[in-house]
Amino acid sequence: MSTIKVIPEYKDFTEFYTQAVLPYKEQNPTHIRLDGKMLGSTRNVSAYFWYLGQKWKVDADTYIDRLKLAFEACKASDEPFVIKNTRDKKGDCLEIKGQPIRNKKFYVYKVG
Repeated sequence: MSTIKVIPEYKDFTEFYTQAVLPYKEQNPTHIRLDGKMLGSTRNVSAYFWYLGQKWKVDADTYIDRLKLAFEACKASDEPFVIKNTRDKKGDCLEIKGQPIRNKKFYVYKVG
């Protein structure tokens, strides 16, 4: 019998970071990504959070240090993210304000 994994949902990014990322990093100090892997992409979703009235998904291959940068940006500003089109122009993604576009390792996409 398979188990059904419910993907957690948080009211905002700060709640996601403090309730999901920090405990995960404490339990897995050597992990650099939310999925615990070193390489490769994944379509697996780690969690959902709300930002500007929209639901966003955090992919499991997102780097924990980038999430920390985003958390620090959230403490400094009410709008720490920039909404951009995905490369294929089929959706929206979030980027941390002031971060380089290349090698971003921050994979957050709008749901729906």
